[in-house]
Amino acid sequence: MNVYHLSKNRLYFPSPDQALKEGLLAIGGDLSIERLLLSYSMGIFPWYSEDEPILWWTPDPRLVLFPDEFKISKSLRKIIRQKKYNITIDKAFEDVIKNCALTRDETWIVNEMIEAYIKLHRAGFAHSFECWQSDELVGGLYGVSLGRSFFGESMFSKKNNTSKIAMASLVDFIKLHNFDMIDCQTPTNHLKSLGAIEISRKNFLDILKKSLKKNTIVGKWSSI
Repeated sequence: MNVYHLSKNRLYFPSPDQALKEGLLAIGGDLSIERLLLSYSMGIFPWYSEDEPILWWTPDPRLVLFPDEFKISKSLRKIIRQKKYNITIDKAFEDVIKNCALTRDETWIVNEMIEAYIKLHRAGFAHSFECWQSDELVGGLYGVSLGRSFFGESMFSKKNNTSKIAMASLVDFIKLHNFDMIDCQTPTNHLKSLGAIEISRKNFLDILKKSLKKNTIVGKWSSI
């Protein structure tokens, strides 16, 4: 099976079941808002390094977090109750994505990706949860929302537990608005410790299909 080469002039992705074993589906194309929205609606996301062309992935199995399965420790609950940190939504998207890029030695959040997701945020489809200590941004996460699914992209912490606090706030938000799942993409021990589980690509796409029939909450979530 060969990797499909995308044209910048045609808005198209092959079926996810055409992906290679490791999840790579296609190469090339662009990071336009239209292409990104199409990719997420099909369970596909871009992930590549600075010296590579755009690579599009749809892994099998897929790591997801169902809202009711979120695990929050007693110690984290205590920290949240102490109100040492303040949480905001969509207040500092650009700062969050740039911090996510800077806090990793090797990152797929290259400049082209940063610019593309900032545009997606301004269009009302990408969102950030920020964790502050006084006026300092000390943690956060960002992702994309379509239907009633949230596609988590990355998170960062400058102080212990601050990305988890941002995640807890995200879970509270999506529970309130009846979201079906948080897509965590690929397995990590950190996300598994928070309750994320692996499901088959087919199961993931079935859930996504139903979720996309529900209205997307477009625009800044801070105003909701």
